[in-house]
Amino acid sequence: MKILVIEDEYQLLKAVETFLLSEKYVVEKATTYHAAVEKAMVYGYDCILLDISLPGGSGLKILEEMKKAGKSGNIIIISAKDSLEDKIMGLDLGADDYLTKPFHVQELHARIKAVLRRKQVGGKQVLQLGSLSIDFAGRQALVERKPLTLNRKEFDMLTFLATNKNRLVTKETLAEHVWGDSADLADSLDFVYSQVKNLRKKLKDSNSDVAIENIYGVGYKMTV
Repeated sequence: MKILVIEDEYQLLKAVETFLLSEKYVVEKATTYHAAVEKAMVYGYDCILLDISLPGGSGLKILEEMKKAGKSGNIIIISAKDSLEDKIMGLDLGADDYLTKPFHVQELHARIKAVLRRKQVGGKQVLQLGSLSIDFAGRQALVERKPLTLNRKEFDMLTFLATNKNRLVTKETLAEHVWGDSADLADSLDFVYSQVKNLRKKLKDSNSDVAIENIYGVGYKMTV
């Protein structure tokens, strides 16, 4: 799962990033309005944590721009402002939740998981595709109730492909979603091919009726 944290307060940003990384999320950061707009409008995220007061502009303006562009990012506003007007405006502009600073990271995590549960496959915590079931909360995949042994990247790829079943997912999109900014530093996307190959073999060895099709030169598609 990939999360964008839009926050200019260094200590809070570092605390949130450290905690989310410990919970095995991919974390990207933006500390200014312009950097946040660029990331939010160009890339896709499972969840966005958005501060309202940013250098260069307002987080509410980012929400407005995303709404105009039809972008949905499972957004939680994190703000020192506890005004009813800001809450209503943020929710009207598409935010899913509003958390007032200061807060405990455990509460933030609970809010993130709640937003992800509501958004993923109609709010279900388990996705069933043929013989394959994916428990998002438990980060576990099973075939005919038998656990698949997956590493973190394989599980993230599996969930992303599964929630986009029968759709073409390009190698670039898959790399950016699972590896975050570090994918841009790679000379090639061979590491994506290697991980998908391993994941496909594990599905086949488990006799799953779910398949990952290779769309030559472009990307992948999960089918049942």
